[in-house]
Amino acid sequence: MQAALRQGLGRARWALRVSEAAPRPRCVGPGSPPALRCWSCGNPLPGAEGLPHFCPGCRALQPPGPRPDLFRLMDCDRSFRVDAQQLQRRFRSLQRAVHPDRFGQRPPKEQYYSEQHSSLINKAYETLLNPLSRGLYLLELHGVKPAQETDCDGDSVFLTEIMEINEKLAEPKNEDILEEIETLIKVKQEELTKEVTAAFERDDLQEAKKLLAKMKYFANLEDKLKNKKIPS
Repeated sequence: MQAALRQGLGRARWALRVSEAAPRPRCVGPGSPPALRCWSCGNPLPGAEGLPHFCPGCRALQPPGPRPDLFRLMDCDRSFRVDAQQLQRRFRSLQRAVHPDRFGQRPPKEQYYSEQHSSLINKAYETLLNPLSRGLYLLELHGVKPAQETDCDGDSVFLTEIMEINEKLAEPKNEDILEEIETLIKVKQEELTKEVTAAFERDDLQEAKKLLAKMKYFANLEDKLKNKKIPS
């Protein structure tokens, strides 16, 4: 009986060794993305860290990703501080590579992808160049709800200042007053931009959100001012 037990134990150990040595199937869960392939030649594509992405085999322009990171696209750190000159150089470089004028003789699908890339690059440049839109985008990337003007409801001093500027804009057109308002808005936006920079750098997202809400107010005043200055 002991011999039979030893024999059975030996078979179990052998089966265990075989199962451990056998190659295990690769686990592909339901959320695993399929391998990317070129729409033109069908060859597999490497992971595309940068955009736009061209097939290494046939050099066909590939479509942009569904939710591209605008900071990565423009080769910028994910930070509120942005080098405007570097951003402009990147913008020009990307547009030279994918501008629709370069794809006039390419297949219709590639022409369409070129237009998509060009539009996306324009959006990324405009978003990151403007401090307000850049800050709002950073909040979005951090999962913070967008800043609303109602976030300033508790600041009565600030709201009174905004109301007084609005009242001046509602008065009959006066070039001196409009110039005074324009200078005030510029100074306030510069001050808020510095405060937002500091808030992001100390990772105080809620404070950044409140400051961006104030910047929204001044952006709206700036739009009203531009409309007021249009010759009637």
